[in-house]
Amino acid sequence: MLALDRVSKTYPNGVEALARFSAAIRQGEIVAIIGGSGCGKSTLLRAIAGLDRASSGTVTLDDEAIASPHAKIGIIFQEPRLLPWLGVADNIGFGLADLPAAERREKVARALARVGLADKAQAWPRELSGGQAQRVAIARALVPQPEVLLLDEPFTALDAFTRRDLQDHLLDLWADTRPTLILVTHDVDEAVVLADRVLVMRPRPGRLFDQIEINLGRPRDRNSPLFENFKRSVLTSLDRSLDRSVPDRDATQGPGQAMWW
Repeated sequence: MLALDRVSKTYPNGVEALARFSAAIRQGEIVAIIGGSGCGKSTLLRAIAGLDRASSGTVTLDDEAIASPHAKIGIIFQEPRLLPWLGVADNIGFGLADLPAAERREKVARALARVGLADKAQAWPRELSGGQAQRVAIARALVPQPEVLLLDEPFTALDAFTRRDLQDHLLDLWADTRPTLILVTHDVDEAVVLADRVLVMRPRPGRLFDQIEINLGRPRDRNSPLFENFKRSVLTSLDRSLDRSVPDRDATQGPGQAMWW
């Protein structure tokens, strides 16, 4: 289990980005983090990844404190961040250098096949479309089989059709080994499509406002009335998170109980 216990972050310039953020995330759960601009979503993700140490509070994975990058935690950024001097296959296998060459080639070939890019193994990153490059980034992050995979708005820069295709593809890949996925997004539709639970943050400083369980089976029908109901629930919570007259969610309440409708 991934446990966030009163995680806070204040930068040297005095900006308080996070304030006492707590959450328990189960193994294999998909959690979406959503909130207005400046609510500390990416700061929180960097703290979980061990890329940016919290000012106070703790991040633990299976009771092990996370204070620096960890082999069990992978991350995918908004940009694919492929290494331009390496071909597609070598980009995917970059984190497998400790494996025997034959095993590494087998894992990379299997990953390429799973993301539908077996014919691009020898291509250069510059020869890929945006969607193809992000597929390579997803394969690279998943091939070491991390226990936790963090995604920082990975589909924002893509067109609507490619974004929807990669959302579905991500779920297919997740089903293979079921790592814990934590997704930062501004897209309510994306949060409801992917997540088991949506954490709504409120800004300045960033803190947990509400959490909403998405009790829908997979695959999810984006056009169903239930899907629309969950979207409205998240949107309503987002609106209320920006209303300073609404108090923060009581940590003793169950998911969704802070919302009034």
